[in-house]
Amino acid sequence: MNGDWWRLLVEGDVVSGAASAETALLILLFAFVIGQFVGWVYMWTHTGLSYSQTYVASLVALPVIIALMMVLMAGSVIVAFGLLAVFAVVRFRNVLKDTRDTTFILWAILEGLAVGTMRYSTALIAAMGVGLVLAYLRITSFGSRHRFDAVLSLQLEGDFSSLQPTLRGILEAHCARAMLTSEQQTSPSSRVQSYRVLLRDPSRSQELRSLLEQTQGMNDVTLYLRVDEGEV
Repeated sequence: MNGDWWRLLVEGDVVSGAASAETALLILLFAFVIGQFVGWVYMWTHTGLSYSQTYVASLVALPVIIALMMVLMAGSVIVAFGLLAVFAVVRFRNVLKDTRDTTFILWAILEGLAVGTMRYSTALIAAMGVGLVLAYLRITSFGSRHRFDAVLSLQLEGDFSSLQPTLRGILEAHCARAMLTSEQQTSPSSRVQSYRVLLRDPSRSQELRSLLEQTQGMNDVTLYLRVDEGEV
């Protein structure tokens, strides 16, 4: 009796020429493992504030869905055109804010295509190869331009001819590079200046701020640290 139910369950797939139940199960399991790898690589290499747990879960599920789609398309041309029509109708409204997220989406799709067409070795090699590339980019911080790592803003009050050399000396002692980006005259004896600075030792940023605050004629000192010159 159980054998009859099993034959009834898989008979349609066998007749249509699709993969056997055992093959389909192997494909889905392998796609799930590959998706887990993609998700872990994304979690380890991710930087920034725009992290989404649902996006990581989608990276795990996407290879499985794509692999299933390829299994169905391999069995029937009619099913293939039907699936293409369904994907043409469905509208995805979620807009990815980071181009790196698009890269992972494409990676997950291609892994699903490889597994779904039973190119297991290609899928495995691609997973390891792309994973190593992304790990290299994460470890080396490739593409970042660390010219300045802080923005300094302060108000100068009093004799500018004496305050400016004092400020320049403090900046030279604590900063490898300092560039004046804006200056605003608020009164005849007061002006606000903003600098982009590259600190010699970022861990001593509070020491620089305290020294400026303790200097007579320098008020409203603010120091904003940043990691790199990536887009906000």
